[in-house]
Amino acid sequence: MLRKLLDKQGKAFEKGGKFEKLYPLYEAIDTFLYTPGHTAKKPSFVRDAVDLKRLMFTVVIAMTPAILFGIYNAGLQANMAMREMGLAAIDNWQTAVIGMTGLGFDPDNFVACFAHGLAYYLPILIVTFAVGGFWEVLFAAVRKHEVNEGFFVTGMLIPMLVPATIPLWQVAIATSFGIVIGKEVFGGVGYNILNPALTARAFLFFAYPGQISGNSVWVAVDGFSSATPLAMAAEKGMGALTTAGSLLDNPLWYNSFVGFIPGSLGETSVVAALIGAFILIVTGVASWRIMISVVAGAFAMSSLFNVIGSDTNPMMAMPFTWHLVLGGFAFGTVFMATDPVTAPVSNTARVIYGFLIGVLVVLVRTVNPAYPEGMMLSILLMNVFAPLIDYYVVKAHKKKRMARYVG
Repeated sequence: MLRKLLDKQGKAFEKGGKFEKLYPLYEAIDTFLYTPGHTAKKPSFVRDAVDLKRLMFTVVIAMTPAILFGIYNAGLQANMAMREMGLAAIDNWQTAVIGMTGLGFDPDNFVACFAHGLAYYLPILIVTFAVGGFWEVLFAAVRKHEVNEGFFVTGMLIPMLVPATIPLWQVAIATSFGIVIGKEVFGGVGYNILNPALTARAFLFFAYPGQISGNSVWVAVDGFSSATPLAMAAEKGMGALTTAGSLLDNPLWYNSFVGFIPGSLGETSVVAALIGAFILIVTGVASWRIMISVVAGAFAMSSLFNVIGSDTNPMMAMPFTWHLVLGGFAFGTVFMATDPVTAPVSNTARVIYGFLIGVLVVLVRTVNPAYPEGMMLSILLMNVFAPLIDYYVVKAHKKKRMARYVG
């Protein structure tokens, strides 16, 4: 019935139809629900069951563990904070909705935590897809091409990179900036040199630092202040992370590895990121060379700082194992650094690219006291240099082949 309905309405969107200019919107809905019905008119030289749609949905499937855990953790952090403050409810619409359901705010109740986190995640997701979808359809209509499935991944990534309490109007502006400036001005999917989701996150960080950084933004409870573990380490040293205590005040390494720490909605759990990495590597969607080289670069740089040491900079004493589990390192390594559009193409270039990202992450975290995260800036910077790395790697290969040929 749905197939017949779409086919019947599709005539009005085809060339010469009443809604011809809105064909990209119709085509996007149709291909989201069904496999495209187009077939090659001439013999195909390459046949493959994997197309862009399946590729993007594989990434979304790999992200699902991180999304689900991020929703639960956002609610868990909020419920723990409410219990610590002795509050039964907070004056905002999210907690009002949860209160009406009768689930309560018990941090030991999985359903209550998940529902509370979902109340923050869903509005951000809806705004991201509504605003981003508008720009995608608009550019597709103007350029007269189909809406690309690449936005589906970008739309899922942006809500993962922001605090739970971020104002929705800022989400709308950041999504517009990421889609338009980060991708469409370059020509759309396949032509952009910057990751659109990270571009949106960078815009928020520099345009609205009060809502994207600081101690009070990471737990969805008004009046409660809780810094991320990275900020705690930069301010108080490693002792702040290794002292046993509550999850809110003194996160141990295990808690950071699993993801029971304050942070952006979906990038706190290393376990969830590893599950996603396994799916992406097995399916061949993401480059394992980039992932491993990012880790290798972080290990090399952190080991160097550990050897140098410092009496005034506590971040120089942070072991490599802590860099792996804090901030967005794992999530960025698996889902951001491996973006096939903005990453290099050749295998050698991918190793260099990933290694430099790992080096820069630790460098920014350690040397820049005002910004202890580093993953976002490192990937964006290497996005810019990725074509240059590919160029010189290919040039070196040509030189070797020419020398072999002449010899």
